[in-house]
Amino acid sequence: MLESKRRAIIFLALSLILAATAGFLFLKKIKDLNSQLGEMVDIYVASTDIASRSLISPDQIKTMQIPKKYADHSYVTDKLSLKNQVTVVPLSEGDIITKNIIKPAATVRDQNNRLVTVYASGNIVFDQQLEALDRVDIIVSHEVNGKPATEVFMKDVPVAMVAKTDDHFKGVALEMPFEQVPAFIHQQHYAEVMRILKANVGKGELGIPQPFQEPQPKETPAPAAGEKSPSAPANGQQTPAKPAAPSQPTAEPSKSAQPTSVVKPEGKS
Repeated sequence: MLESKRRAIIFLALSLILAATAGFLFLKKIKDLNSQLGEMVDIYVASTDIASRSLISPDQIKTMQIPKKYADHSYVTDKLSLKNQVTVVPLSEGDIITKNIIKPAATVRDQNNRLVTVYASGNIVFDQQLEALDRVDIIVSHEVNGKPATEVFMKDVPVAMVAKTDDHFKGVALEMPFEQVPAFIHQQHYAEVMRILKANVGKGELGIPQPFQEPQPKETPAPAAGEKSPSAPANGQQTPAKPAAPSQPTAEPSKSAQPTSVVKPEGKS
């Protein structure tokens, strides 16, 4: 074998070994960096321009992956947390959405209404924990002409939002017309006791069973084949319905009248 050919083979073998070693070291370095950075996490950014004070819609956001090590608690990682939220500053495409630039959208349904925050305190008592969209009645106890009085102050007030800390109920935001706000705040500050009751307001009946309601009459079973119905006439013609007799006033039973039957409890004679 020629000397030049032998050297070429040696150099080729050394280059392959060095290339394999470099590739192995590169992959090892990447693996070490990934282990230091940790796993990746999705954060939400603006996929298009978002105007200030406008409601964020799903088509205006997209996800971007960053190492979990650098995912600050201010980043938005839950899509549901952007529901019914608006931005306080305008966003451009690609801007990261953080929790300190979003706030809940106004839940006031009427532009003439206002939200008044009410927290539980010594003189404000909530009889039940409330949820958004509930309705409440407000009862106040105060002095009228030097005498204690308890009266209904407001009825059917909608609950716009609920304040909680670690799932512990703190208070609510009530929606009311602006004209009623000063009177309510006055009672909130100076009433001796204000009790807020959950109102059972809704359309339709609740369908609560009545334990003392008389049972409905059972349907008469259909006659078997070949048998005649006891109420049907023999000639098969329908008998016209008789007009109902006018109701007569029921005479008041005398004191000596006894019930026709008495049901005795079981086990007693």
